[in-house]
Amino acid sequence: MTTADGTPLKVSLRRAMRRNKLIAFGLTAPLLLFILISFLMPIFDMAMRSVDNAAVPEAIPRTVQALEAWDGEGMPPDAAFAAMAADLKEGQKTRTIGQAATRLNYQESGMRSLIMKSARRIGQYEAPWKAALIDIDDDWEDPAVWKLIKRQSGAFTAAYYLNALDYTYNEEGEVVEQPEYRQIYQMLFVRTLWMSALITGLCLLLGFPVSYLLATLPARHSNLLMILVLLPFWTSLLVRTTSWIVMLQTEGVLNDILVWIGLISDDGRMQMIYNKIGTIVAMTQILLPFMILPLYSVMRGISPSYMRAARSLGANPLVAFWRVYVPQTVPGMGAGGILVFILAIGYYITPALVGGQSGQLISNYIAYHMQQSLNWGLAAAIGTILLGGVLVLYLIYNRIVGIDNMKLG
Repeated sequence: MTTADGTPLKVSLRRAMRRNKLIAFGLTAPLLLFILISFLMPIFDMAMRSVDNAAVPEAIPRTVQALEAWDGEGMPPDAAFAAMAADLKEGQKTRTIGQAATRLNYQESGMRSLIMKSARRIGQYEAPWKAALIDIDDDWEDPAVWKLIKRQSGAFTAAYYLNALDYTYNEEGEVVEQPEYRQIYQMLFVRTLWMSALITGLCLLLGFPVSYLLATLPARHSNLLMILVLLPFWTSLLVRTTSWIVMLQTEGVLNDILVWIGLISDDGRMQMIYNKIGTIVAMTQILLPFMILPLYSVMRGISPSYMRAARSLGANPLVAFWRVYVPQTVPGMGAGGILVFILAIGYYITPALVGGQSGQLISNYIAYHMQQSLNWGLAAAIGTILLGGVLVLYLIYNRIVGIDNMKLG
């Protein structure tokens, strides 16, 4: 069969389909480009920063080369001291030695001061460079310093990931646990997961009745209730968070009410802010609408006839609700649960304001390393581990519940 112009029908259909695909791709290309630039590229950059170690080999290339043949036993050869002296002189002139000093200081406290002091004073000395460096600082006589430099001479490193999991390298290059007083990140990961799970459970417990009322009340009342649910979205997150400080502080509104009605004494006011309680209460209130809306959208599609049919078959209201109605809301529970849980894991503004020391989450330390310590490699490693953990939990959820059973509407 052919078309009017003599072209075979199959060829003409293939051309039409190819043309339609190109048009569809052209229409979606801006969105794909936006996702690539705003989502995929930052994730890739974060993953690369978590293993990047270019600062050391770029700032002290001669030293890196001189240490390649050193077996780590005893002191390095005199050529390594001469190479370090040359790198320190050049790095001081080009202002690049500070990058290597900062990078090495992440692994061993005191390395920055050692390298920067040596870089400032090396111009006053002459060969032999081994004696000159040791005269500047006795630490240059410690093999552990040179082992650290050799260990961090590669273009890539796993040190950031080890630090993010409370591990490090010892002098022999073996992976060991950090000293107990420096172990913090494993505890923060566990705290973040269980607090996020608790907040998700509280949002489900509080949001289910509200969603049920929204779906079953007459339109006049449900519209008013929906306005109240959406009202927090029209208020600044900062305002909502600081309002909880006013509510929960020792001299705050809630404690005043409890004292007034006699439940607690004036001397027994409860500490509900700048701790885990403050974080859980504030984040539950902030994230509650993200649980209510998916549940409501699913409940609106459940026909009342199912409950009437269950009642007509002999089930009492409680059994009919639990065995007929609730199972149909599982897709909404799944959607709201994943939405709230992922948002809770990544929250840092609210815990920073109301969490104090015990209510901080892992995201607060990512922000700390990005903005204050400027250890972007460690921040990227923590963020990558967190992203990987979320993906693993997502896969577990998909295996147990099934992502096909999740609905947002």
